[in-house]
Amino acid sequence: MTRTVSGGIERLRSEVTGPVHGPADDGYDDARRVWNGAVDRRPAVVVQCASTADVAAAVRYARSEGLEVAVRGGAHSIPGLSSVDGGLVIDLRLLNAVGVDPVARRARVQGGALMGDVDAATQAHGLAVPMGLISHTGVGGLTLGGGMGWLTRQGGLTVDNILSAEVVIADGRVLRAAPEENADLYWAIRGGGGNFGVVTEFEFRLLDVGPIVQFGLFFWEQARGGEALRLMRDIAAELPRSMSAVPAAALTAPAAPFVPVEHHGIPGYGLMLVGFGDPAEHQQVAERIRLRLPPLFDVVTPMPFTAVQQVEDEANPWGVCCYGKGGYFAELTDEVIDVLVDHAPRKTSPMSVLLFYRLDEAYSEIGEDDTAFGGGRSPRWNGFFIGLAPTPDTLPDERSWIRSVEQALRPHMIGSGTYVNALESQDLAQVEASYGAKYGRLASVKAAYDPGNVFHRNANIPGAVAPSPRA
Repeated sequence: MTRTVSGGIERLRSEVTGPVHGPADDGYDDARRVWNGAVDRRPAVVVQCASTADVAAAVRYARSEGLEVAVRGGAHSIPGLSSVDGGLVIDLRLLNAVGVDPVARRARVQGGALMGDVDAATQAHGLAVPMGLISHTGVGGLTLGGGMGWLTRQGGLTVDNILSAEVVIADGRVLRAAPEENADLYWAIRGGGGNFGVVTEFEFRLLDVGPIVQFGLFFWEQARGGEALRLMRDIAAELPRSMSAVPAAALTAPAAPFVPVEHHGIPGYGLMLVGFGDPAEHQQVAERIRLRLPPLFDVVTPMPFTAVQQVEDEANPWGVCCYGKGGYFAELTDEVIDVLVDHAPRKTSPMSVLLFYRLDEAYSEIGEDDTAFGGGRSPRWNGFFIGLAPTPDTLPDERSWIRSVEQALRPHMIGSGTYVNALESQDLAQVEASYGAKYGRLASVKAAYDPGNVFHRNANIPGAVAPSPRA
């Protein structure tokens, strides 16, 4: 049952300039939709904020009405934390402006912008922010938890490139977080998730990128999984800083123009390889791959960086049903590879995949305590295990499969912590493990800026006071 706000929502409408949607409004169902089709929550009210002042008013209103708060950027939260049954959703989608200063190599990005918005604006100047792999992901959620993708080896995590931020905190005040202003808040938002407030604007450092880069996809059939994964591991270890590789286990060959028709839909293993430097260098690596273990098919081509950022979009469409887990690995050992080869054939949905991000070079040049990001900065792999299904009734099989993969790989991971953007629940023990020694410092910052835990629809760090449970 959808909760209604006592006394209606007319007061809220009078206090904000953006649209306000209640359950009786025509735009309500569209406003409450999130990316994960397995999530179907019915908030009492959705406020589509048109300004920072709207965000502050929505926070104050939620507190006065006793409403639980969720913050929606791109709505890509896998467990659906960007919505809330019976509560108030602060919807940032209208706050999507991106301003670029190409001389200073800086970008100002509003909190509701999508990755694709940032890529389009920055690539017009041959610049980029290191972000993720899916262009319709929201910048805010991706960034606050860490942010990793093609440019992590060249420029670090997304949080490593935050220069300042505008944050609406739990009492409705608007603060600037920067090294010289509210430095504790600045540290905490760079990896500590949405625990400390609503970020309405980021200021990012930019890298020189593209606009044309080199892209490669190599695919091996399922029977050659062990050989293929060992090759991918070895190739990744040999790559110069100017290149990035993402190995994929349990990958299904897409029905794409560059894939021979007879291979459409077959299960196997893939390697995506992106080069940001000399095209000849990328071609040399491609030839090395072909010589060591000829793929069933491959495509190697120059491509606009904006297109590379959209390669994964079609495989992760809006409305798909998703469940995910993950973990860090010091190496992709033969034992890890054996587990992957054993479990890959057991998936039931062709959409599911097991991805591995290599984290080294620029990632490892940041000090362990420079940011609140929970993963250690020693070179490592981040495994992201993604179960995707077309409908809610077909997701349980993929959920079971992902859990079995994670359980089998757990003994080979670095500790019990997980990249917080891959957490599938708000289990406190898992959150503590994911932040490790930084958890206590984060809890202190939380107590200073949000002692009542207003912002708890995230990888939550309760701080001084835990939220009251809602039915």
